Amino acid sequence: MNLTCPQCQSDRIGTKNFAKKTGGTIGTVAGAASGAAGAMGGAEIGAAAGLVAGPVGALFGGLAGAILGGLFGGAAGGAVGARLGEVFDDTVLDNCHCLECGYCFSLKRI
Repeated sequence: MNLTCPQCQSDRIGTKNFAKKTGGTIGTVAGAASGAAGAMGGAEIGAAAGLVAGPVGALFGGLAGAILGGLFGGAAGGAVGARLGEVFDDTVLDNCHCLECGYCFSLKRI
């Protein structure tokens, strides 16, 4: 897709992606917190399964469950947040800017 500036017709166009970056960050933090909180149940299961290896196994099983829950939750939350931010960038914000004249515009308005 070859974009041109509606004001000066330059083809040197950049994107700002403010909402995508913000949504990804917020989604990662929220997803990690939610994943870690939900993983506490998983940590209990991991600790119970780790009891087979003794008290040290229970400790590591519980920690592994909580850490993995936080990581997976953060990754999922970040992906969802970035996608929602991308939709917001494309439909609401003037996401494109001309590198020649500095004019900001949206793809939906062209």
